[in-house]
Amino acid sequence: MSRRLLRPIAAAALLVLCACVGNTTFTSTWKSPDVTGLTPVGKTIVAVFVSRDESQRRGGEDAMVADLNRFGAHGIPAYTLVPSGTKPDAQAAQAAFKQAGANAVVVMRVVGKDQQITYTPGGPSPAYYGGFGPYWGYGWGAAYDPGYLRTDTVVSVETTVYSLERDKLLWASQSRTTNPDNLPALVNEVADATANEMVKQGLLAPPAKKS
Repeated sequence: MSRRLLRPIAAAALLVLCACVGNTTFTSTWKSPDVTGLTPVGKTIVAVFVSRDESQRRGGEDAMVADLNRFGAHGIPAYTLVPSGTKPDAQAAQAAFKQAGANAVVVMRVVGKDQQITYTPGGPSPAYYGGFGPYWGYGWGAAYDPGYLRTDTVVSVETTVYSLERDKLLWASQSRTTNPDNLPALVNEVADATANEMVKQGLLAPPAKKS
């Protein structure tokens, strides 16, 4: 398979490259060993957000498409090709994507949501006990710090990238994002981290520097 045919595929993964991806970390990644240095510019890519909630599905796919378009790809939300209420098999979905002229598909799916509680302990402050006067003044000025609890929401997301021409998996990852503000923010955060990780692992070419 030539590189010309492979380039549209990994393009699906380059949703956005931003600096602030500190809230997302990866628990696992995998990339196809025979694909390197690809770009999304000018390619048609279907965005799929897997959810039984139609509003979440549409919101997720719209956010993914916006990111794809910002980087020169032509993104298509899957809900425009596979409408709500229909349950086509994989072949029917693939045929619909190809009929729309798509080269590749990127899929995001939330696989977990956890509450993570962190306790930061405090401690007693030293005080002078030799006399009541010194104790009274120092004790009030250096009272016990009781510590505090912090609760974070951690969302786990699976991201996969497929070649439609070859029906081949090019990328798979699972990530954890802490305290996303909303669904578009979650999608953008995961997209940022995923694209950066793909560049790091050589699957995607670094974005061209502006002159």
